Amino acid sequence: MNINIEKNSPIADLDTGFAEEVIKKIRKYVNDRSKMAGHPLRYYNFAMGCQMNFHDSEKISGMLSLMGYEETRDESEADFIIYNTCTVRENADQKVYGKLGYLKHYKAKNPNLIIALCGCMMQQPEVIQKIKTSYRQVDIVFGTFNLHKLPELVLEHLESGSQIIDIWEKHEGIYEDLPIIRENPYKASVNIMYGCNNFCSYCIVPYVRGRERSRNPEDILKEIRHLADRGIKEVMLLGQNVNSYGKNLETKVTFPELLRMANEVEGIERIRFMTSHPKDLSHELIMAMKECKKVCNYIHLPVQSGSSRILEKMNRHYTKESYTALIEEIRKEIPDILISTDIIVGFPGETDEDIEDTIDVIKKCGFCNAFTFIYSKRTGTPAAAIEDKTPESLKKERFQKVLKELNETVGIIHSQFVGKTLRVVPEEVNKQDETLLTGRSDNNLLVHFKGDPVLIGREVPVLIKESKTFYLLGEALI
Repeated sequence: MNINIEKNSPIADLDTGFAEEVIKKIRKYVNDRSKMAGHPLRYYNFAMGCQMNFHDSEKISGMLSLMGYEETRDESEADFIIYNTCTVRENADQKVYGKLGYLKHYKAKNPNLIIALCGCMMQQPEVIQKIKTSYRQVDIVFGTFNLHKLPELVLEHLESGSQIIDIWEKHEGIYEDLPIIRENPYKASVNIMYGCNNFCSYCIVPYVRGRERSRNPEDILKEIRHLADRGIKEVMLLGQNVNSYGKNLETKVTFPELLRMANEVEGIERIRFMTSHPKDLSHELIMAMKECKKVCNYIHLPVQSGSSRILEKMNRHYTKESYTALIEEIRKEIPDILISTDIIVGFPGETDEDIEDTIDVIKKCGFCNAFTFIYSKRTGTPAAAIEDKTPESLKKERFQKVLKELNETVGIIHSQFVGKTLRVVPEEVNKQDETLLTGRSDNNLLVHFKGDPVLIGREVPVLIKESKTFYLLGEALI
């Protein structure tokens, strides 16, 4: 049986059959404690990192709501605090340790406060050891493979009063139908696969997320239909490398085939996906994007570096030439598509010539946006063992050079839409100007325009009046 709850207008799908006996026991504790406190017990759920983590945190919210907790956006008033951690860059780890130190004060004021940690950072043995020795205020720790066990771990902590650490070294199956509270009532993320087999030399993800495993297409389509029935108009298909989808299924289904199936689901109006790995992007996928009307004219295709020499060191399995040829092929079939990317500056051994190659790729590919980072050494990855003699000051100088080229390119791309009409779905009232609505076009451009909040969630034709580097200003044509 499903309970549908309106919570600040997002859709909540809570399956009361999930861990029923465990949930019942926790709810009794929460109800009793709420009466003693004179207010409902509250949870604070903080996600870091990628969209996969944010989607996992929606499931965590669903489980905590089933337990009887109510959400709060004020960490200081929470009775249950959980951080869903990221570990892609080392400063993410330091951020968590800093927050944990601060939580000691909350624990002193509220001895019944439960502090939990999960996510990628927790899959590292040295992190667990540090938590055991230096952060005894943490009550529950689990990783990326056993999200579904949260209720059991909460109950175990409540009954024993001890610190509970439950880290799995590998996955033991894909768990469907977890309760979930979605933050947006009009769009939703859908996991189509978990893990990664690529082992890029700088990346910790395969070690903390495990090997690739795909969900059955029947389960994915069932979830998408369920979302459509509840008013969701846009879905984001998630995977570390969606182009590898289906390789471990008994009955092979490719990602382009899955995309075509999703395109047939009634009620869904927009389909996006991420992330695509350039080495696996097929002509079959390009044609599926071209022919499926609901698939947005946008793709995120991380290049990481424009230097073939650096790409080989990164273990990316493509070259500068093959990447730019792929972009040309995509644009030949879908001329109006917009393409964003990821770029790492400062990989060990990178030279001025390598940076020029990256700038050349930016010029040739015309990215509409880019997530750009200075390389961060990640312990446990092959790249961490590469000697790096480049001064940080030089890396920052090169980073600024790349950013300058990117900003100019993105600005040119955006300016081309002035005078054109885009189909925009407003998602919220603008945080800086309450007279504006903020949303995205089908090709993923960020657009602000004046409008009534009643338009949120509806597709609106917007005439673009002005172009900024990373967003557009327009006028609704309704």
